Amino acid sequence: MTTGALARRLGVSPTTLRSWDRRYGLGPAVRPDGRHRRWTPQDVAMLETMCRLTSVGVPPAEAARIAKEGAGSAPPAAPVPPPEPETRSRAAGTLPLGDVRQECRGLARAAVRLDAAAVEEQLASAVAQHGLTVAWEEVMVPTLHAVGRKWASSGDRYVEVEHLLSWHVSTTLRRCTRPAAPGDAIGAAPVVLACVPGEEHTLALEALNAGLSELRLATRMFGGAVPAEALTAAVRRLGPAVVVLWAQARSTASVPLARHVAATEWGVRGARRRPVVMLGGLGWAGRATHGLLRPAGLRDALATLAAGYGTEPAVS
Repeated sequence: MTTGALARRLGVSPTTLRSWDRRYGLGPAVRPDGRHRRWTPQDVAMLETMCRLTSVGVPPAEAARIAKEGAGSAPPAAPVPPPEPETRSRAAGTLPLGDVRQECRGLARAAVRLDAAAVEEQLASAVAQHGLTVAWEEVMVPTLHAVGRKWASSGDRYVEVEHLLSWHVSTTLRRCTRPAAPGDAIGAAPVVLACVPGEEHTLALEALNAGLSELRLATRMFGGAVPAEALTAAVRRLGPAVVVLWAQARSTASVPLARHVAATEWGVRGARRRPVVMLGGLGWAGRATHGLLRPAGLRDALATLAAGYGTEPAVS
């Protein structure tokens, strides 16, 4: 197995593998002269042990010693081919991932180890290989949910894992966001994106903002916990075609606020307009939201907004 394939399998960066080789002697048993290093099944098993131990808090030096001792006493392992990108995985370190893409396994392992470089690389690779929509819905979201479930079932443990993963997901999404230049945007009226008052979860809005930028639709991102008065003032100043309101929790999802925004007018008398309001997040579930858009997810939201602007979403 090549170093790159092994790094993807383990959820670490190639730099991490080289560092473990240099510091702890966890390199390939065979090093062909003048050729790229290749990792045997025994090498892979040794590094899987290293990853498993470090993910549960064993110091790297001690984990390396145990992994090397285990590799020396274990019988030769049968060759294991590297997983295909579409392979599903039912196990991912210590996180309850369930039946998800193979990429989630590597991302989860890297997050549990707090390996920032590997998390960054895994996220960038997912976007490059699958596109923003698939990377968000099938790699980022399942891993974030797994971290959240682990946190909920473990008291205060894994909070640092969620914070690190969320930070790098946000960084990746913002790197994918390329605001349309003046005169290049499709349609004159922008899409306003805001979390309702009391709601701080912004990642889904950041994903939608990035997707809209790929469609060259103008947006105004206001982020978390936007006060009702400020939201209304922004709508009147900008005259948006659509206002997207995100509410993760039922306690923050205010249908009266959503209807107030939908009724907010702007423009000269006799030609005043109102925005279309799109509701996102689990907080709106079970609420009477007749007349307000409720997309099923990022793909549906992008398709709906693209159709409203007369363009086509460039998503797979």
